[in-house]
Amino acid sequence: MEKITLDFTGCKSPLLLHMIFKETFGFPDFYGKNLYALWDCLRDYCPDDCIIYVKGTRTLPKEFGEYMERIYEIFHDVEEEGENIQFVIVS
Repeated sequence: MEKITLDFTGCKSPLLLHMIFKETFGFPDFYGKNLYALWDCLRDYCPDDCIIYVKGTRTLPKEFGEYMERIYEIFHDVEEEGENIQFVIVS
């Protein structure tokens, strides 16, 4: 099982969050850097049979709360549709 780490420590904008997704998963240059594009690209570029550890969420600005809830919903949906894909929030 592949292990991947998403580290959002110190992110100050949603755009930076999306850049971390892009770099971590190798999203294409045309990645739209929004929640709809995140959903599409995670489905297409997230490897099957993997655990994604998500770090640094507690360091995000409080204003990210609703945005992160939407990202967590996307994680859940990808887990439901993917083959043995799991997101684990570690900090």
